[in-house]
Amino acid sequence: MGGAVPVLRNVRDLRTQVRSWRGAGETVALVPTMGALHAGHLELVRLAKARCRRAVVSIFVNPTQFAPHEDFDRYPRDEAGDLAKLAAMGCDLVWSPDRAEMYPEGFATRVNPTGAAEGLESDFRPHFFGGVATVCCKLFTQVAPDIAVFGEKDYQQLAVVMQMVRDLDLPLEIIGMPTVREADGLAMSSRNAYLSPRERAVAPALYQVISNVAQTAAEGGVIAGAVADGKATLEGAGFKVDYLEVRDAETLKPAPPGAQRPLRVLVAAWLGKTRLIDNIGVEHPLLPQL
Repeated sequence: MGGAVPVLRNVRDLRTQVRSWRGAGETVALVPTMGALHAGHLELVRLAKARCRRAVVSIFVNPTQFAPHEDFDRYPRDEAGDLAKLAAMGCDLVWSPDRAEMYPEGFATRVNPTGAAEGLESDFRPHFFGGVATVCCKLFTQVAPDIAVFGEKDYQQLAVVMQMVRDLDLPLEIIGMPTVREADGLAMSSRNAYLSPRERAVAPALYQVISNVAQTAAEGGVIAGAVADGKATLEGAGFKVDYLEVRDAETLKPAPPGAQRPLRVLVAAWLGKTRLIDNIGVEHPLLPQL
């Protein structure tokens, strides 16, 4: 598709453009990103374009979801490459504010989610979901989209955003899209660029392990044993496991014994200096044993 994608960097211009689309009766989708776009992001844009007349992609590396020791400064950034990819997808607008526009001097309000935000990622990154919820709430009020599209790879984040929209009566629908994977099963992620060739060869073990745990859960096997075996497998392959757990797919609470609700297997683990996360669904478990 032809032409450069317009890039806006202040809220006033953004709202003027969205107001123009609304005046023409057009629907608007938002795809929130931190840039360094890969094929998984582009599938989110494709879905957004399929659902709405206009697709806005936000590119903002959000400092409030990074702790001081994390990778904010080295997080991959490639605006020129991102814009070229988005132009090819027919993206209508890129919303790319700087830090001062998103968090002006005197900014002092945060969204602090609990519920789906408790445990898992929060046990290791307690700052994370407050930063995510705050920036997403701002993006939703800035763009005023009909829908926002998120990938299921960041499954707990998706659950937290859905919870926030529901709890705060925000006037949009959140759409989750299944994880886009490499041919060997590794979930696509901007942070995969950090992996050395040796680490990249080992990384698909993460998906293999959660697939095995999910199969055990689906067949009514002993989940605790499958989880223990999975952790041992990952550690033997060189991972340092933060968590490997089976949770209720909607609430993310620990699944009670005998639960016949959809479940989710979630994992986070370090491979060298790179932290990878992944998850997989168990739609119809047969009386799982915990």
